Amino acid sequence: MTATQLTGARAGARLDRLPPSRWHRRLTFTVGIGAFFDLYEIFLGGVLAAVLAERWHLDHTAKSWVIAAGFLGMFVGANVLSVLADRFGRRRMFLVNLGAYSLCSLLCAFAPNAEWLIALRFLAGLGLGAELVLVDTYLAEFLPRAVRGRYIAWAYTFGFLGVPVAAFVGARLVATRELFGVEGWRWLLVAGGLGAAFIQLMRARLPESPRWLAVQGREEEAARIVTDIEERVARETGDTLPSVAVAAEVPQRRVPLGEMFRGDYRRRTVMWWLFQVLQTVGYYGFGSLAPVVLTAKGHTVTASLSYAALSFCGYPIGSALSVPLIDRIERKTLIIAAALGMAGCGLAFGFADAGWLIVSAGFALTVCSNVFSNAFHVYQTEIFPTGLRSSAIGIAYSLSRLTSVILPFVALTVLTDLGPGAVFIGSAVLMVLLCLDVALLGPRSTGRSLERI
Repeated sequence: MTATQLTGARAGARLDRLPPSRWHRRLTFTVGIGAFFDLYEIFLGGVLAAVLAERWHLDHTAKSWVIAAGFLGMFVGANVLSVLADRFGRRRMFLVNLGAYSLCSLLCAFAPNAEWLIALRFLAGLGLGAELVLVDTYLAEFLPRAVRGRYIAWAYTFGFLGVPVAAFVGARLVATRELFGVEGWRWLLVAGGLGAAFIQLMRARLPESPRWLAVQGREEEAARIVTDIEERVARETGDTLPSVAVAAEVPQRRVPLGEMFRGDYRRRTVMWWLFQVLQTVGYYGFGSLAPVVLTAKGHTVTASLSYAALSFCGYPIGSALSVPLIDRIERKTLIIAAALGMAGCGLAFGFADAGWLIVSAGFALTVCSNVFSNAFHVYQTEIFPTGLRSSAIGIAYSLSRLTSVILPFVALTVLTDLGPGAVFIGSAVLMVLLCLDVALLGPRSTGRSLERI
């Protein structure tokens, strides 16, 4: 074992054995709150398509592009920025991605027509593409293994608390049409841009991942950061820190990208690529298409946005519900159970006509969605090594964004020709295939160190 590998193994072991503290909770909040912008963008696409269809006389294809443009940008961003995060560091990419999103979201607010809006939403998505990849990777490399799943679930809960608020505010802004002489939908874009800029300031003092530094051969810097964390945790807990057991840990090293397609990692890569394509329809499809589906059922735009906002209350509740479950139930088992719940609730939503049933089914769907989402976000950080973790997750994640680009064109065509029920029947079938994929190909991971998995 080389000195670099020993340092990497020791850095991971030192971080894993720390008791959870206020420092860990502050880190979790600061990083996790950025998850809000991912789902905010998904919600925003459906709102803009529903609102601007009448105001800008958008046809079927134009509405699809309004929704798809952000996802296309996320596809490119997830591929590029996540790979760069393995080369240049997690912290540096954090400072790039939300900064780019903030600027482009503000520019979107001034779009004079659909063409400009679509182009700028692509650029905003480009900046946001690696956000969730970085959230997952960064937290997994800092958090002790005993609380890794629970704290990452809390991170997403913080982020998703803002989603129903944004949905209610969005419905109100759209209903009022103008605020201070500016159209309501433009304020939604301004809010996203300014909010992202504020989170960026909060993240400016984050340390670089010691695990990543050790893999890069920057042993002294990694050791210095870990020592600082240990001192902070010791002060906050007032206890003597547990001893470090290094001998049992598997050392981390630089890993070429091609390693994804060799040995055990090939099976995991295939499993996760299939998963990311399939999960998009169930998870992102509902968030981005719900307002359009409801207007297709004959509800007004304002009523549709209100129903969607009530349904979206399930996102933070489902995320919070996952916290006590995620470290007690094997990750892959929880993913499968939540996916089946999403399939059933989606069918109920697709065939519902009464307002109370639409909201109830939508709420239950979003609860299941975020149990599912939190479980898979933790799971994906555990199945690839530090040297290619961000790249492997990001490339797979980009496939979900590419699927999201295609989804509006397919789903809106099915919606127009066959109705809402057919959209959610197709979604349910794909979620069942996802369950088979994870059950047959996915490794177990709960409670194990990243180095051992």
